[in-house]
Amino acid sequence: MVTLTKKNVKSWSRIGSRATFGSVLYELAESREELVVLSSDTSTSAGLDRFRKKFPEKFVEVGIAEQNLIGIAAGMASEGMDVVTATFSPFQTLRCCEQIKVNLGYMKHKVCFVGLASGVVLGKLGYTHCSIEDMAVMRAIPNITVLSPADCGETAKAVEAALNHDGPVYIRLTGSAPSPVVYEEDYDFTIGKSVNLLNGSEVSIIATGTMVHRALEAGKQLTESGVSTSVINIHTIKPIDQSAVQNACENARLIVTIEEHSVIGGLGSAVAEVKTEQANAPPQIIMGIRDSYQNSGGYQEILEREGLTKESIVKTVEDWWRKNIE
Repeated sequence: MVTLTKKNVKSWSRIGSRATFGSVLYELAESREELVVLSSDTSTSAGLDRFRKKFPEKFVEVGIAEQNLIGIAAGMASEGMDVVTATFSPFQTLRCCEQIKVNLGYMKHKVCFVGLASGVVLGKLGYTHCSIEDMAVMRAIPNITVLSPADCGETAKAVEAALNHDGPVYIRLTGSAPSPVVYEEDYDFTIGKSVNLLNGSEVSIIATGTMVHRALEAGKQLTESGVSTSVINIHTIKPIDQSAVQNACENARLIVTIEEHSVIGGLGSAVAEVKTEQANAPPQIIMGIRDSYQNSGGYQEILEREGLTKESIVKTVEDWWRKNIE
């Protein structure tokens, strides 16, 4: 069982979510006889080099052939293997979307498929290598569970939970290295159950992935300035924690969702879908990547351009508050 300690939290934070993913699989391999990892030329990028060298019988290098990657994974899963696949997010999801739909969604083969460097962390390579559509596409496919960890510790817990889950799971890894820490201490991670990080009564910020840390910092600043703000980590995009969204709608005057993903089809859309079934739900602001492909750029540069910073979150909430409440 993955347990967070001061030592591993510090170590994982330093190396980032991708290397954490590989490190956790290395630790789990001894106790999981049926574990097998498939890569599309990403053993180094996914932190899997140690795993590949120590457990060559548990590692399959498919090469840059992502559609084959999913087909092979489904076949091995059908024989009772615990299969994990790893490649960069746009290729893991969009390039082999039909294989995911048919072999995993339709046929329900249990595969944990991991999208490396999702969001805009590879922005210098352009939007061919960014992944701002993956949550929207994956959550539209029946039977696919979608996870978006907030930090490296949650990445470790998500990998273990996916391996224990009875069905296909997509894990979306965002951010760079070093990675900010959200969870300093151990906690219970349950697929489909959100985590309340900050209590507040007037504004509720619902975040996922790398945006959780920024949302938490913004929530603390807003509360200190007089706007009582709660922060909720929705690490499971599908199935979303409906009760958490409903409770937030009952208690807050404003819902703000923030994600390193398109404003269409991701966390914001999932929250809005729950809200449509609730009478007198508060207004919602969806913060994310605008619905367009912009110029390439560095990671922080793109986040600032898209308003995905602590300062932008605070300003957005304060502007709305002054206009509608004060």
